[in-house]
Amino acid sequence: MKFDLIDQVTQRDETSLSAVKNVSAAEEYLGDHFPGFPILPGVMMLETLVQAARHFAAGSEDPPTKPLVISAVRNVKYAGMVRPGQTLDVTVTLRKRDGHAYDFQGVGKVGEQVAVQGRFSLQPIATSL
Repeated sequence: MKFDLIDQVTQRDETSLSAVKNVSAAEEYLGDHFPGFPILPGVMMLETLVQAARHFAAGSEDPPTKPLVISAVRNVKYAGMVRPGQTLDVTVTLRKRDGHAYDFQGVGKVGEQVAVQGRFSLQPIATSL
């Protein structure tokens, strides 16, 4: 199952990318999280940051040829809820790059309220024979 959580990239420069995720009541996973009080699950907030980071990497001068997967997650904090009808604005900032391995700082906000923030690393998927 694939979730495409980035609705639009709004800004990009050499070290960062900003994008939006418009949360709709029609999203399947909101029906169970939580019945009668739907909110975007924390793991989906983190996944939105990760997908923004993948967009950043794909647009680099030397984009990765293999899919990028999470290799580390550090200091992730959830500070607010994201409800249907709201927009999660995310920004990922490149902290370090080593070949096709990336370390990012990410933040997601609804208006001025921080909903999620933290550091994470992505690296190409390992292939074994």
